[in-house]
Amino acid sequence: MDSARLVVFAPVDNTARVHAVVRRLGDAIALGLLADGEQLPSETDLAGHLGVSTVTLREALMALRQQGLIETRRGRGGGSFVRAPVRPFDLAGRLRPLAAEELRDLGDHYAAIAGAAARLAALRSLPGDVDRLRRSLAEMDEAGPGPRLCRLDGRFHLEVAAASQSVRLTREEVRLQADIGPLILAAHARPEAAARIRAEHAALVEAIARGEDGRARDVAESHVANAVEHLIERRLAL
Repeated sequence: MDSARLVVFAPVDNTARVHAVVRRLGDAIALGLLADGEQLPSETDLAGHLGVSTVTLREALMALRQQGLIETRRGRGGGSFVRAPVRPFDLAGRLRPLAAEELRDLGDHYAAIAGAAARLAALRSLPGDVDRLRRSLAEMDEAGPGPRLCRLDGRFHLEVAAASQSVRLTREEVRLQADIGPLILAAHARPEAAARIRAEHAALVEAIARGEDGRARDVAESHVANAVEHLIERRLAL
């Protein structure tokens, strides 16, 4: 399973699981992390990935079908297939139920995890880890705005976490990307933010490559904080 799907299909939390599955898959489709026409895993496998019962999953898939985001085909070669939405990811709609304080709290948590992972990556990463990060940077520079850039951005941050050699931090990065990641990606997608984000990514990789653990932590925390501040501004403007 590649990095984007690792995030999309990570277990959901215990509260309002049908809604959580609908939001998770709906966000992934709207952002292009799941491509138009792509076949989802079987119900049994998908329920297992998400950590929910097949009954819960079927309710969620029914809701997604009603929203026009999933098409189910019967018979040989059948299954559930992604239907790309006509409208883009609704950032305002996702922000509206969240108070500014909740966004800040989520951002603080994510920044702490991202910072710790980056600091340890600077101390523990292997040459192959740094090579992967630099390769991801080059691919992001070539990608331009759109779904592919979203997938590469998510993969990049998972690669940083994996370079920390901490299984728990990597799992938490996956969980947080699944929860707040779509909002962060939407904030990063602004054209005016592209140059700053590219510079932050490059600075993070160089700090990791040089073993500058304090610098790596600071850049990672700032990277998250900048996106969250934009989200808070957007939320207060609603």
